[in-house]
Amino acid sequence: MSIPGGSSAHAAERFTSAFGRRVGGGTFGAVPVLLGLLAIWITFQILNPHFLSPRNLSNLSVDIVGTGMIAVGVIFVLLVGEIDLSVGSVSGLASALFAVLNVNFGMPEPPAIILGALCGTAVGFVHGFFTAVVGVPAFVVTLAGLLGWYGLMLAIMGAYGTINLDDQGLVAQLTNYYFSDVAAAYALAAVGTAGYFLTAWRDVQRRRAAGVPTRPPAWIAVRTGVLAVLAFAAAYVLNQFQGLPLALLIFVVVLVILDYVLRRTAYGRMIFALGGGVEAARRAGINVAWVRTSAFMMSSTMAAIGGLFLASRINSVSQTSVSTDLLMNAIAAAVIGGTSLFGGRGSTWSALLGVLVIQSIASGVALMDIQTAVQFMITGGVLLLAVVVDTLSRRAQRAHGRA
Repeated sequence: MSIPGGSSAHAAERFTSAFGRRVGGGTFGAVPVLLGLLAIWITFQILNPHFLSPRNLSNLSVDIVGTGMIAVGVIFVLLVGEIDLSVGSVSGLASALFAVLNVNFGMPEPPAIILGALCGTAVGFVHGFFTAVVGVPAFVVTLAGLLGWYGLMLAIMGAYGTINLDDQGLVAQLTNYYFSDVAAAYALAAVGTAGYFLTAWRDVQRRRAAGVPTRPPAWIAVRTGVLAVLAFAAAYVLNQFQGLPLALLIFVVVLVILDYVLRRTAYGRMIFALGGGVEAARRAGINVAWVRTSAFMMSSTMAAIGGLFLASRINSVSQTSVSTDLLMNAIAAAVIGGTSLFGGRGSTWSALLGVLVIQSIASGVALMDIQTAVQFMITGGVLLLAVVVDTLSRRAQRAHGRA
């Protein structure tokens, strides 16, 4: 019985050839950031043997969530070739609104959380309207938002100073609850590995039916095996401390859902099409204004959600909740993780990889008890390197007629 699209050996040969063309054409994928993350971990482990301890890695897995959520939203804006400078202020505004409604006015947490998230959505609509409909550059609109929404947050918090959250409340538990049963972490690892394998195999079947190059079964098996090793190793390490953090579970679920939205839905294809070229997208019948506006709405909504996780981490909200480096860390995480500043290339997993790099640097610097200035310099250097790789990659793609 013949296999559609040719024999397995022929399919493997075609895939290898296509893979070589991708690398030669400047499509490196996640390889650079993975190598960079490995180098960072090895370096800090040599300098301080506690860096890869279960306690530190568990804390790292929770620390990445707040900024990571914001970075996921930033990716949507970067994919359409825009920028959002307001995400730090929006995260602070949403957490301030939640705290005032819940603690000071007695509103139950669920509706207060929803209103905080919807506040972000409304802010994103405002940004999208002025950018996509009025035609004001996104840099100016979101810079104005950075100032304006921060001022509104100060006005909301002005009469209250610092608001402490209920340490047994829903928001506080977002980053303080752990699934102590070891089965939880291993179950997440098993489900994630199985999900990847089934998705990859289904993709192979579709590509074979279409007669295009496919990944050979051996390649899928190797990648699934590597993922399984990493996932179960992470589960083992987490179980050596307090178990699977709820925050990490939520973050992974959000990444999977939004990755599906971007890669498997018509809306996601419109996002990538717009990043590839506005005029081409318009001629293809895409409602450019709506897609751009929705990207800003997604960015601000995720910024609001990230703000709640950041508030949960310190169990309070204050006028200083918006740190000066939050915006830069969120954008840097998206770019370092592999999302292109030029639009049209990236994925939600870029947020995970990028924020892991940034928080690993911060964790290593803290463990070594050296000046925070060193953290900023290292992060800045890594960001510059990521942008250089992105630029060279795009140049190579353009030379091969792929950009």
